[in-house]
Amino acid sequence: QVQLVESGGGLVQPGGSLEFVCKASGLIDDEYTIGWFRQVPGKGREAVSCISMYEDSQYYADSVKGRFTISRNEAKNTAYLKMNSLRSEDTGVYYCVAKVALSAYVCEYTDDMDFWGAGTLITVSS
Repeated sequence: QVQLVESGGGLVQPGGSLEFVCKASGLIDDEYTIGWFRQVPGKGREAVSCISMYEDSQYYADSVKGRFTISRNEAKNTAYLKMNSLRSEDTGVYYCVAKVALSAYVCEYTDDMDFWGAGTLITVSS
């Protein structure tokens, strides 16, 4: 059984930083992509950032490029999302996701992920 266990999130002031951690268990090999989607109030679900555990590919939404950094620890089946310069429009529920796909760019083209975490709320507010 595949599980995605998330940690991080919370309340932060504009311009502040947070880090998400997502640990995957139950996946048999490294042929998968892991990352985060978010549900922002008044908008649909959107991909934030993804990283391949198989190859050196990463995806970032245009809205977070230069502010967010995704990384991985293959030995621990864990991904990290460092979020800097947070803005009020980053407020929302963030979901760790995983998909059996070799390239992280799969997140750009579909939200049909194979596995979803429970979701964590980020509130960016002064």
